[in-house]
Amino acid sequence: MRALKIVGIGLLAILGLAIVAGLIGATVYWWKPVGVNRYVNKQMIRLATDSPELLTSIGAIDGTPLDFHSGKLGSYTRAQQELSIAKLREARAGLDAYCDEPGALDRQERLTCEITAWFLDDQLAGADRAENGYPISQLSGPQVDLPSFLTDQHKMTSPKLARRYVQRVGELARVLDETGVRVDEAAANGVVAPDFVLEKTIQGMRSFIEPAPADNPLVTTLPDRLVGIDGLPEAERAEIVSETERVVAEQVYPAYERLIAQQERLLEAATHEAGIWRIPDGEAIYAEALRSNTTTDMTPDEVHRLGLSEVARIEGGMAAILAAEGLTAGSVSERVQALMTDPDRQFPNTDEGRAEMIAYLDELNDKVMEKAPGYFETIPPQPVEIVRVPAFSEASAPGGYYQQAALDGSRPGRFYINLANTADNPRWTLPTLLYHEAAPGHHFQISRAQLIKDVPLLRQFSPFSAYNEGWALYAERLAAEDMGMYEDDPLGDLGRLQAEMFRAVRLVVDTGMHAKRWSREEAIDYMAEKTGMTRDEVTREIERYVVWPGQATAYKSGQLAILGIRAEAEEALGADFDLRAFNEALLADGSMPLGILEEKMRAWTAEQRPGS
Repeated sequence: MRALKIVGIGLLAILGLAIVAGLIGATVYWWKPVGVNRYVNKQMIRLATDSPELLTSIGAIDGTPLDFHSGKLGSYTRAQQELSIAKLREARAGLDAYCDEPGALDRQERLTCEITAWFLDDQLAGADRAENGYPISQLSGPQVDLPSFLTDQHKMTSPKLARRYVQRVGELARVLDETGVRVDEAAANGVVAPDFVLEKTIQGMRSFIEPAPADNPLVTTLPDRLVGIDGLPEAERAEIVSETERVVAEQVYPAYERLIAQQERLLEAATHEAGIWRIPDGEAIYAEALRSNTTTDMTPDEVHRLGLSEVARIEGGMAAILAAEGLTAGSVSERVQALMTDPDRQFPNTDEGRAEMIAYLDELNDKVMEKAPGYFETIPPQPVEIVRVPAFSEASAPGGYYQQAALDGSRPGRFYINLANTADNPRWTLPTLLYHEAAPGHHFQISRAQLIKDVPLLRQFSPFSAYNEGWALYAERLAAEDMGMYEDDPLGDLGRLQAEMFRAVRLVVDTGMHAKRWSREEAIDYMAEKTGMTRDEVTREIERYVVWPGQATAYKSGQLAILGIRAEAEEALGADFDLRAFNEALLADGSMPLGILEEKMRAWTAEQRPGS
């Protein structure tokens, strides 16, 4: 929801943080007296500096003389939210003075003006409805985000940073209490999550505080991270672990208990309706969420019809592969489900089986990277690691996701795979998941954006989901139809179509729940019927769409736009079409709204014509 884009660990702050990190990491471009670029960087810095978490997540200044933040967590109060909105308004009001003479701007500066204006307008479009998002859910909120941040991203390279970890763990209690105030404010405004969301949110928090404090991840991950810190004696390491355990027991656990009790009170009167239409001004909120996530003007009805059309097309392709493999009995989804549940096609649900799965993904990654230079002009300078989703967040996490590399090179890109139940990801479904999240998907797209020179760093990190996820879904098809990754793996190609079906179904169920008033159960039944996925996996997905309206529509909307752009370029250029150059042009200027991308790529196509 809109509130999550403005406050807390939001996308807006991530962009500003990237700018701060770039400047501190010896980026000098900001200091040049260049109008719009300097202005955008300056404003993004103003928007970013309120988030200590995000300053740490880049990894550029923790432990340096510029480090004012590594013992703190951000403010999650209404006052901080209002401050962020005010800064947004000021930033947007000043932009036109730098962009009102397009003839005086070069191509990159014009792009910067268009992208920044769209971005700031999008953020401000929902500012008046900022209370209409669920402050916490089973997937989001400080109670989910901050433990992972503390265990995975807090830098531990000096005695000072080790001691500041303890301070930050104590700060977590304050943040949870601030979040509880926001939950009460939302409830007073008529915004209470559905009963099943409240139940899963409570379950997740109880799971986190179920172990004894000494066995909580905030404590158990510490000893290994403290080993090897120069100047930190063994006795002090033990003291830091002991103090963290005390803070978890006396401050963090009681704060979680207060938040759990609040959610249980809300559950007593909660309803079961899934759609955002159920809260004040819900229909307008959803229309805006679609516009924001697809970066188009498609209506809910248009998105719904597009989804139904794509579902029918993809179902035909899946049926053809199944028939060729001799699998003809039952519906397409029944045959896919039989494959999904075939133990011979799964990794054992054991520690050994999980290790085998990660080794298999590493092998696939090596193979696609060998072929990549034939299809991409720029290969990411950073490696990608394949790691397990943290065990305490597996129950509500998606099947896989990508975390970008740190700008300063201190952390590689990471593809997180959910290993809660290996049966959720049979062997034949894994290639497409890898190609989407790692190479040539998000890892190539995000790493290429980080290499853009002489533009505001906003351009390297713009959070336009339709472009980002559209590219990753386009990359799935690129791996199949251009790179030949499935030539000897027809079931792997079935996995690709199943994944594409999954994204097409999202268009149907997201609009179904939030615009056509489908129930949670209707959406689960439809997705299970069309994808053949396990019911547990489908349930997790549907409940994700409930708390993030519109987000899941970005994937297919973006992919179809990119495929349309490519088809237009291929038709215009004929034999002169160069796929490597086309992919480079798609990625070279970073993420942007689809309308701006279409205009940019039409100009590129015109430039490729012989004699142009």
